[in-house]
Amino acid sequence: MPFTIDLSSRTSIITGGARGIGEACARELARAGSAIAIFDLALDEAIHTATAIAAEFGVTARGYACDVRDPLAIIAAVKVVAHDFGAIDHLVNNAGVQYVAPIADFPDDKWDLVRSINLDGVFHATKAVWPYLLARKRGRIINIASVHGLIASPFKAAYNAAKHGVVGLTKTCALEGAKDGILVNAICPGAVMTDLVRNQAKDLAKSFGGNITEEEALEKAFLDEMPTGKFIEPREVGELCAYLCSDAARSITGVPIAIDGGWTAH
Repeated sequence: MPFTIDLSSRTSIITGGARGIGEACARELARAGSAIAIFDLALDEAIHTATAIAAEFGVTARGYACDVRDPLAIIAAVKVVAHDFGAIDHLVNNAGVQYVAPIADFPDDKWDLVRSINLDGVFHATKAVWPYLLARKRGRIINIASVHGLIASPFKAAYNAAKHGVVGLTKTCALEGAKDGILVNAICPGAVMTDLVRNQAKDLAKSFGGNITEEEALEKAFLDEMPTGKFIEPREVGELCAYLCSDAARSITGVPIAIDGGWTAH
């Protein structure tokens, strides 16, 4: 009998869920039967993605405008989701940004931007949903960290620091939630071909001296480190996310799980 994931009668919040890895996670959770609440800065994009997911998978899906940097905005949005759906079961902390520059030239405002979204936003969203998960005596929090939460690469000081922080926060929350059935894990992808990766090409080429093409810069920064030599598909991350939200993963918590083509194996 084939293994199936059943997340029916559950509700999942995905931050930054309108596109990329966030959209892939939302789609795979919906494929397994979960209702979907997509948080994104762009309300129209959140609604568009939610509408498409609802039509394809036959689940309830709604989009909400939310800035993860604003703790009050997150609290308010989570409260609305709890009202609209009746409960909250899963949180996928996916919202993220990147900025690439040598440390000597790294702008202070870009450091603040990357940290506030990639790390502070995870804290604010986790804190906001925690009481709802406690009320149900179960829950899943999946933090989309990065291979850069386990190792580092040059020119990504803020991203490396923030993602390492996400891994540490994951472990702390896992310890605090375990006795109440709240499981918290981090997925640490390598190079996933999304806009977040594509948009680094120009700055990476510049950081590498400007004597290579943008495509060569992406290959040098990412594929040279991955023994498989190919970019990861967003759906692969989404499938892992759905599994970690399932009852099959009931004994997995506090773990940063690499999905990185062998990047961290050497």
